[in-house]
Amino acid sequence: MQHSKTFRFLALLALAPILTGCNAVLLSPSGDIALQQRNLIYISVALMLIVIVPVIFLTLFFAWRYRASNTKATYAPEWNHSTLIELVIWLVPLLIIIALGAVTWVSTHKLDPYRPLERIDAQRALPANVQPLTVEVVALDWKWLFFYPEYGIATVNELAAPVDRPIAFRLTSSSVMNSFFIPALAGQIYTMAGMETQLHAIINKEGVYDGFSSNYSGAGFSGMRFKFHGLNTEDFDAWVKTVKQSQAELSRVAYLQLEVPSEREPVRHYASVAPGLYDAILNRCVEPNRMCMRDIMAIDAQGGMGVPGIYNMAELDKTTRINLGLENVRQQTYVSGFCTTTDPAFSSLKLMNASP
Repeated sequence: MQHSKTFRFLALLALAPILTGCNAVLLSPSGDIALQQRNLIYISVALMLIVIVPVIFLTLFFAWRYRASNTKATYAPEWNHSTLIELVIWLVPLLIIIALGAVTWVSTHKLDPYRPLERIDAQRALPANVQPLTVEVVALDWKWLFFYPEYGIATVNELAAPVDRPIAFRLTSSSVMNSFFIPALAGQIYTMAGMETQLHAIINKEGVYDGFSSNYSGAGFSGMRFKFHGLNTEDFDAWVKTVKQSQAELSRVAYLQLEVPSEREPVRHYASVAPGLYDAILNRCVEPNRMCMRDIMAIDAQGGMGVPGIYNMAELDKTTRINLGLENVRQQTYVSGFCTTTDPAFSSLKLMNASP
């Protein structure tokens, strides 16, 4: 029996070196925003330990001090009050709450993902003439699409950015809600269809980092991962040049084909992107005859179009879908445009005359 216990202990001890291969990326991030968020974790844990450590210690101390065999321990069955203990019990948690409240207030504003960066890292302020790298992110089922409007390129499941240059993310989704998360760079931010969220971050060390969706979004969720490359300026320029050499074009039709749900997609590069494609995805009007959500909301804000809007529904017919290579894309019904710049009342009158 003793040999069995010794064997189990040695077996567990042998597994300990495996833990040395773990990379606690949240506790050793490579971006300044993630580093500040890591420090918040440290501060919160330290404040909680002010209560936890004494409670654990006193629990063990009382169990030993007032054990049944210790006849020297003071026995006071009538004791019921101590002003000092009451003061400590109420004052210490109150001070912790005040400290946590102050830290939360400051960090909520300072680390607001919508707030542009003010520094490169703790030692370097951000120069006034530095322009952030804009990256437009679309969460698809189940892959990530990245636009670089400054360079006119796009990628699937691969993201890159130069070291020490601010990154301004604009994020949306093609359908269900997802969560964009690169632990080494910054905290997670949600992506939602028809809505845009923002995230400002910066990477301070060269390397290849993991990115993924941290919000369950269906069958292919587990494979919805990508690599984020932190590169120096020269290597980033070379990466952009490589993407531009791909010869592939992300047209609106190509996007509709890409939007079809798929799992564990390989990295893809697009040397050019259809003008206004990201905004069309955001406003859910990639199809050529589909009214954009911003236009629908503008009409609604003016009181709507009444009866014409009821009959102004459209969808791509079967022949058109086959010609565009979209036969496998889910069928969608949507509001189409019903006015023109030359004759804004024509479609409305036509629909009203055609109504039963």
